[in-house]
Amino acid sequence: MKEYMKEKAFCYLKELCMDIPERPVGSRGNRAAVELIETYLRSFNFETSMPVFDCMNWQGEWAILRVEGETFPVLISPYSPGGRVRAPLCTASTVDELKQIDGEGKVVLLKGEIAQEQLLPKNFPFLDLPEHRQILDLLGNKGFRAVISATSYNPEMAGGVYPFPLIEDGDFHLPSVYLTDQEGERLAGSEGKVVSLEVKATRELSKGHNVVARKGASAIPRVVFCAHLDSKQGTPGAIDNATGITVLLLLAEILKKYQGRRPLEIVALNGEDYYSNPGEVLYMEEIQNHPENIFLGINIDGVGYNKGNTAISTYGCSAVVEEIVLRLIYSYPGIVRGDPWYQGDHALFLQNKRPALGVTSELMKDILAVAHTPQDKLNLVDVAKLADITDFLRVLMHELEGIELK
Repeated sequence: MKEYMKEKAFCYLKELCMDIPERPVGSRGNRAAVELIETYLRSFNFETSMPVFDCMNWQGEWAILRVEGETFPVLISPYSPGGRVRAPLCTASTVDELKQIDGEGKVVLLKGEIAQEQLLPKNFPFLDLPEHRQILDLLGNKGFRAVISATSYNPEMAGGVYPFPLIEDGDFHLPSVYLTDQEGERLAGSEGKVVSLEVKATRELSKGHNVVARKGASAIPRVVFCAHLDSKQGTPGAIDNATGITVLLLLAEILKKYQGRRPLEIVALNGEDYYSNPGEVLYMEEIQNHPENIFLGINIDGVGYNKGNTAISTYGCSAVVEEIVLRLIYSYPGIVRGDPWYQGDHALFLQNKRPALGVTSELMKDILAVAHTPQDKLNLVDVAKLADITDFLRVLMHELEGIELK
């Protein structure tokens, strides 16, 4: 059985990461992934649905920044609108400096302290940082014509990309580009000079879908297995998070004849790597309406890394569930109890006071170094680990079935 699961895992990964090169929300690749996942889940005798949400299909082609004939290498901030701008350059390194600038008709360069961490999108649904909101409001309301950001390396906030985009927000409507902190210092020497910026990018209205698959009676609290299906642009998204989707598909096939008393739900969430998390918001609404219908939520994200162990963390679980999970962990070499982390979709359950598990790889720092980059490829994946965690979840589901139904 394990050899079969390894072979199937590789097939699923190839379809998700090679046949479909990338899966950004709203894109053709994302729609192809949704259809693929739904087709497989339906073939495994699950009742499926595909709840829909509005989103943006964004395409960034190229950007050129020149100052007096000198070209600076810039990248387009994700979801930036296109545009052509000629205007004087000003700079800000702190919020106070940004407040003091007369921005009317200028291009602003953000560098140093103000550009140390990626700004939360204006309408990010799960967290509000007032200082980030203040920066975006100042940029949008002071008459600037475009924004340039000089950034360094911040894998915990932005994945393994260098430089990272300071602004990644479809609700921000100025052309925006970014470059390395070193190039930013060089550009800052041109303050007061006229810069020429051209951004070739398009924003189009699109639709996205979650994929929800269920077995069992709806009157009994269910176990939910979830993983996000989308990726950033420009990355195959193998560890982040084609491996999580692969585990869901493997588990669905193993449980295709499941007739246990406790219902189960498999959810491919869409939008974890999108600026406004639309798929998560859509599913969160369902949880909020009837939180009592969820017995346990299990999120799978970043599993199968070819180094280190698989790590499972628990959140708000009853003593009975905690004992079952720990006992199973000890019986699977290569699976360990992990430290808490809150940046994944298990937070959807926690925010609604439902118990949850987070399933990921022990060496998360290694994964953050390649996440959101073209290096997140299949060569990083150990399919044997995917087979092991799938079997762990299969056994866990049957153990949970034995707990009193209420």
